[in-house]
Order: sequence, then structure tokens, then C-alpha cells
Amino acid sequence: MTSENAPLGEVVGGVDTHQDTHTAAVIDPVGRVLGTEQFPATPAGYAALLTWMRAYGQLRRVRVEGTGVYGAGLTRLLQAEHIDVVEIDRPDRKRRRFQGKSDPIDAIAAAKAALAGDRTGTPKQREARIEALRNLRVARRSAVDQRADTQRQLKALIVTAPDDVREHLRGLSITKLIATCAALNPDRDNAASPATAAQIALRSLARRHQQLSTEITDLDELLSTLVTAINPRLAATHGVGTDTAGQLLVTVGENHDRLHSEAAFAMLCGVAPIPASSGKTTRHRLNRGGDRQANAALYRVVLCRLRWDPRTRAYMERRTRDGLSKKEIIRCLKRYIARDLYRIITSNDQESPS
Repeated sequence: MTSENAPLGEVVGGVDTHQDTHTAAVIDPVGRVLGTEQFPATPAGYAALLTWMRAYGQLRRVRVEGTGVYGAGLTRLLQAEHIDVVEIDRPDRKRRRFQGKSDPIDAIAAAKAALAGDRTGTPKQREARIEALRNLRVARRSAVDQRADTQRQLKALIVTAPDDVREHLRGLSITKLIATCAALNPDRDNAASPATAAQIALRSLARRHQQLSTEITDLDELLSTLVTAINPRLAATHGVGTDTAGQLLVTVGENHDRLHSEAAFAMLCGVAPIPASSGKTTRHRLNRGGDRQANAALYRVVLCRLRWDPRTRAYMERRTRDGLSKKEIIRCLKRYIARDLYRIITSNDQESPS
């Protein structure tokens, strides 16, 4: 370590995060490893990690693995201390085969990547309204998935139910089916009978479906209010509902300035073409990376506008005459819509109200 009287130079850190522990490494400006250490994944551990790194010199940048998962707490502390935090990608597989795999090795690799400026992604800020929006959307998505599973299970159970039960429920709409099954009053003492057991199971599934529907409605009210408060222009844009707007806001994050252009937003949403040229062939291929939920949100906007927006329908007809397929036209529309929505998102003041 540097002697007491010598001035401390700049250093760069890397952190390999896990559920219970974080392993940190510090290197100097020429890439020499100054030290590695493991700390508990607790607020006290985060503070100890930062103090340990600063003991080696002026901490310039830290590259953290999993800034949105296990590294979220550490990232918040580093950002609060005005330290440049960079998000790390998955370690290179070829390098792993040659160097092996351990927490110190991963931490050192992260620090060296931060020093080289390789793939310097800025982590999302997670201390304001968009983080609250993300949390509510997680609960809603889980409830929607569970309700769909419950509905499929209920219909499958009706198919295999005894004839008298199946005939009573056949041909009902899903709304009437749920209400009818929830109102069943089977004899619990006769649960050994297949017909009675089927009625008990159907009632249980129907009431679970009703409970999940109530939960989804409650979350939708909260989400609608929050999305409108964060970005009223986006929520009012043609073809953009609460769910789509919420997904795009979460994808961009609170600190939307981390995306330097609308092209970066398009790449993040998986709607930017990727060069795939070789030799005499010059072409582009479809980008299948990025946030697939954001990609699906843009797809829903395209479908809505193709049905209701005269300009979008006219574009579809014109490009069809040019020889493009429907899939190719939808890809073009997703790219154009990403550009428009990016401008709406970034032009809006997303800071928390004072």
C-alpha cells in the first residue's frame, strides 16, 4: 500500500456481488491489482467496502455486477457518494475457460473492464417514482400470470369433470363461468365423490380468479395515477395505455440521460437493425436483444395504430405497394414509434415533486 507521506493516486474498483457477500478488487491506473477483499452484503458491509477501496487512493470508478439485483444496495451507496458506477456484463466465457472462475477473479476482471472503459453502462437510479412504478408492475404481472393459469386450470378441469357437472357449465362465457363456479355449494362431507370433488375444486379456482381480478383492478388504479403523474404526455399518446407507458418508463429508468440518443433507446428496446455484412454482402439483421418487454410494448402500440390511426394505415398500404411484407413494415413502424416515444419520455421532467 502507498506510504503515509506519499500522495494517494487514482484507483479503480470492481465488485462481484452475491446474495450474502460482495467481493471487491482495487487496481491502479496501469492495471496492477492492489488488493481483494470480501464484505457482507449489508449496509455496514457496503460502507466498509467503500472505506477499504478509498484506503488505496482516490476512487475514480467502480464497476459493479448486478446493479439492479444483488448489487442494488451497494450501487445506491456509491451513487450517493458521487462515485462513477458502471454496470458489468456477464464475464467473457473464453476468458473464464483460460483463467478459471472465482469471486476475486471476477472482481478483478470487473475492475480492469472499468479501467479500460469497456461497455460502460450507467445503472438505473432506484430511489424515485419509477422504482415505485416498477415494484407495482411486478405485483401486477404476477397476478395477471396467476389469473391466466387459474383460468386454464379451471377450463381443463371442466373438460374432465363428470357429465352432469360438465353439462351444467358448458357454453358459459368466462364471466358467467367464474360466477357460477364461485357460487357452487358442494357437500364437503362427500368429497370422495368425483363429482363433488370437481365442484369443490372449481369453486376454489373460481374464487381465486375473482380475488386475483380484484387485486389487478386495485393495482391498475394505482398504476394509472402514477404513470399519469410521471409523464402525462406519454400516457395520453395515441396507442399507449397505462401498461405500455409503465413498461417504457421502467425500461428507460429515472435517469433517462443515461441513454445518449434515440438510437440507444431503440437498441435497448430491440428495434434497431444490426449490421450483418460480410465480403460482398451488405445487409442488416433483426436485433433480438434488448428489453423484450419494451419490445412487446412497442409492438402493441403498432397494432393499435394500424387499426385506428389513418396515417399508420396509409403508411402500411404505401409500403405494401413497395413490396415489403407485413412483418417488415411492423419492424419499420416499431423503429419510428420508438423515436417518437423517446422524445416524449426524455422531454418530460421526471424529478420527484418538491
